Amino acid sequence: MPPKTLVTQHNTQTLSFSFSIAQRGESNGAVTVTAVLTAVNDSSSFSAIRSVRKKSRFTLTLDLTALFSSSSSSTVRTKMVAQNFVVDLNKPLVFQVGHLGEAYEEWVHQPIVSKEGPRFFQNEVLEFLTLTVWWAIPVIWLPVVCWFVYNSIQMGLSCPHIAMMVVLGVFVWTLLEYTLHRFLFHIKTKTYWGNTLHYLLHGCHHKHPMDGLRLVFPPAATAILLFPLFNLVKLLSTPATAPAVFGGGLLGYVMYDCTHYYLHHAQPKTEVPRNLKKYHLNHHFRIQDKGFGITSSLWDKVFGTLPSSKADAKSM
Repeated sequence: MPPKTLVTQHNTQTLSFSFSIAQRGESNGAVTVTAVLTAVNDSSSFSAIRSVRKKSRFTLTLDLTALFSSSSSSTVRTKMVAQNFVVDLNKPLVFQVGHLGEAYEEWVHQPIVSKEGPRFFQNEVLEFLTLTVWWAIPVIWLPVVCWFVYNSIQMGLSCPHIAMMVVLGVFVWTLLEYTLHRFLFHIKTKTYWGNTLHYLLHGCHHKHPMDGLRLVFPPAATAILLFPLFNLVKLLSTPATAPAVFGGGLLGYVMYDCTHYYLHHAQPKTEVPRNLKKYHLNHHFRIQDKGFGITSSLWDKVFGTLPSSKADAKSM
């Protein structure tokens, strides 16, 4: 089939793009479309791309078999090009993204909205370790929380005192949640290993925000981090209060991960969770350098990273 060209012009406040149908495969009827997109603002609904944060230029290749097939199991495959390096979403991503260099920061903040996430590693064991169902977090860690609290009870702490220490631990976690999200998860990188590690830590979540199996933190990684964190709490607390404080912090983490999953995948009916969902998705799709709180906006208010509303932005 000879190549055909289709040029589409959208309102310049959203997105303009052109693309050409290159060829039709003989065996499976696949149609490959190569598109050169120039993003003007921060909104796009073109296929897999949901939002583009700032003006950029890149190439997108789509296998549109799904659009021309009656099979519901067909999927749309994509490739992105930045600085002459092709990121192939059909192949394991982790060891590709480092090659983007300085373009990684922009690439990783152009989310692909799909509940089906990409493959990370070729190795099956490593790939398995990156996948976690949300309910594993409370099932694994709530018994550990109870065990730490029980240790403080065994050391003679009264129930009111234990309750205070647990609440303190949860409160400390909210500050840790904000601090990690703002200063570690959103650190800017451009080296190969910097990009690779950032993608594993948090970049993958911004690139694929609806990937339900990579939204909560893998338990194996959490277990490794618990040891130095507990030793730090023991240095700052008494032997009797340390387990309760740490148990409270771990409880705060469980609440955080479950809340995070809920905000991405649930449809809240009441005002408070609905506003919290809107607040967090605003961080993903509109203002990604503000709104670092997940369970609350408290520390964003304290440290001046509370994002402006759309109404405020229009009035400026």
